[in-house]
Amino acid sequence: MKKIAFLLLVFFASQFIFARQNIPFNQDWAFKKGPFTTSELNYSSLFKGNWQLVQIPHTWNAVDMQSNQINAGYYSTNERFYVGDSYYRKTFVPKAEWKNKRIFIKFEGVGANAEVYVNTNPLKSTINKNNVSFQSDANNGTYNFVGRHQGGYSAFVLELTGMIKFDQENEILVKANNEENPAIIPTNHVLFPVYGGIYRPVSLIVTDPINIAVNDFASAGVYISQKNVSKKSADIKLKIKLDNKTLQTKKIEIISSIIDHSGKIVKTIQTPYTSSPQGQQEVFQDIKLTNPRLWNGLDDPYLYKVVTQIKADNQIIDEVTQTLGIRKFELKANEGFFLNDKKYPLYGVTRHQDRWGKGSALSNEDHDEDLAIIKEMGATSIRLAQYQQSDYFYSKCDSLGLIVWAEIPFVNQVTTLEENNALQQLKELIRQNYNHPSIYTWGLHNEVYSPTNYTIELTTKLNDLAKTEDPDRYTVQVSGYNVVDHPVNNNADVQGINHYFGWYNGEVENLTDKEDVETWANEISKKFKDFKIIFSEYGAEAKPEDQVEVAGNYGNQWSDPAFFPEEFATKFHIVHWATIEKHPIFLGSYVWNTFDFATPITRLNVNPRNYKGLVSFDRKIKKDPFYWYKANWSKEPVVYLTQRRMINRGNEFTTITIFSNQGTPMLTVNGKKIENVKNGYNKIHFVAENVQLQKGENTVIAVTNVNGKLVQDKIIWNYDPKYKTSQKEATTKDIHVGL
Repeated sequence: MKKIAFLLLVFFASQFIFARQNIPFNQDWAFKKGPFTTSELNYSSLFKGNWQLVQIPHTWNAVDMQSNQINAGYYSTNERFYVGDSYYRKTFVPKAEWKNKRIFIKFEGVGANAEVYVNTNPLKSTINKNNVSFQSDANNGTYNFVGRHQGGYSAFVLELTGMIKFDQENEILVKANNEENPAIIPTNHVLFPVYGGIYRPVSLIVTDPINIAVNDFASAGVYISQKNVSKKSADIKLKIKLDNKTLQTKKIEIISSIIDHSGKIVKTIQTPYTSSPQGQQEVFQDIKLTNPRLWNGLDDPYLYKVVTQIKADNQIIDEVTQTLGIRKFELKANEGFFLNDKKYPLYGVTRHQDRWGKGSALSNEDHDEDLAIIKEMGATSIRLAQYQQSDYFYSKCDSLGLIVWAEIPFVNQVTTLEENNALQQLKELIRQNYNHPSIYTWGLHNEVYSPTNYTIELTTKLNDLAKTEDPDRYTVQVSGYNVVDHPVNNNADVQGINHYFGWYNGEVENLTDKEDVETWANEISKKFKDFKIIFSEYGAEAKPEDQVEVAGNYGNQWSDPAFFPEEFATKFHIVHWATIEKHPIFLGSYVWNTFDFATPITRLNVNPRNYKGLVSFDRKIKKDPFYWYKANWSKEPVVYLTQRRMINRGNEFTTITIFSNQGTPMLTVNGKKIENVKNGYNKIHFVAENVQLQKGENTVIAVTNVNGKLVQDKIIWNYDPKYKTSQKEATTKDIHVGL
């Protein structure tokens, strides 16, 4: 039996090469950036001359969206970076063997609005080291419109069949535009930048005239659902979309096999079907698995493969492979998140995809580094904010066991013109990512409010669409108000609340008459105990170069938007997490944000940057709050001393803060043991107050000994009273940090 299974697998693999080709299409694109004058938009000027040679992924905003070019009107349309049209072009020679095939081009992400053309008479080109030179000719090319896509974060597929010529050069021309558009979400660049360009991979897909649908909103064409999941059994349902362009009815067979991690075929089902040449058709297959190995988050992210094939005339003519993680999600109000009927913590972080010097044009290595940092912290869940991210990233979350909240970029503003595009992008998000076992909820919107009646109606439509497309997952909407019963809320299964006590309003701790996070958590725990609530965003900005010895209680960035001390952010996160972990009303929580990210149009910061990341924009500095979460969430031993960058200190007596998940640490300063180390906000947080420093260099060491294993941390501080007069200082009674 094993030999038969092996031979079948070899057969599948060999047939795949001929059944469907997926060809990377990323090398040596020519690029020309606008703005363009009216006179330039013709073949003789725009499309000849020198173009920049680029490789995909590429964005034209890698520098200007991250630079400090201040403009007077932060919310105005006078952006500090280039938005508008730019062009990409690439030539290729279709193979003669493709003549009776279907040919598609797939773009995984173009920021933000794309028009695609095929030129079957391209200008002659010469590729040099850094540019491509095009020579004019009498014909100047013939450009044929292929299609348009609106939205910078979802994939799209266009069919080229019948538009190209074989055995000669053809050219793909792409016009990309990232201007604000009130009908396309996100409708502005305020919360995060919409980088322009072909910033995710491109591929050509070549199939038989009968195929598993390629152009079903750029989905896999195979949808895997699961019911009645337990250790004993699981019911797997497949929906396969078929497309027949042979112009005749065709008898085919649909073969689907579930293959385990070792390559063994666990189950195979064969379904005969007569395919019509009209319209896309759906074929359903039901498979019952006994004793499945469950996908169990970080503990055991076990993945099967589902291989679906079309067989005709005794040959495999198409094949698609998808991953399958067999699992069960459940959110229980006032209890928590359950994975496979066991309570599982949603230790959540959020992630923006952009990077210093690269924008959103990331490599797989960049994605891997982000995930390694998130895993190191001990996070179990990621809110992929605030838009659809790359398929590679979702796939890696599948294989790592990270639980994902996926969402669309309906954020921050309602124009009343975005309905169609919001519905389109939600459908694309769901269909393109339907089979990722890591995704537990679809995010419908973030902080959209007015006009109220329109917004309620649209969010209700979004929820209905999500439930129609995928009835087995949750939906979530996010409010920036600290009230659960705002009129726009509760049109989805789950209510996410974004709140920043002590940053935008309120205070970290209730020392005056302002509301703090503890008071709020207590209030909603009593009033909304039957609601499914997630603390979807909380955070405070921190610049590693900005340091104070004592944090205040209210970090008001409106008063001093150039100074964000790391110590205040540390205090903010200590208090917030210590509150969240003891309130079961929060089924999960998400720190905003894992990494600093660009915010090119903002009234909040002087620099085009949001510094709420636990890690710096270039991923080189892990700030103190990062280690707070690592100590609380990770299974790795952690002992960490805060304020390691507050080296030159002006206070003789100080408080020393330690994060330790190894019990009470022994603390020494200059070799002398400090006796008054005690717990602070929770069992991981330790403080020693009124520790005296000696003038000059001070060596601070925290160490634990668990079963003979030493874990320690060491920092050096310099004390001199003269440093106090040169520092920005905030005391515990100050209203504003940084004043």
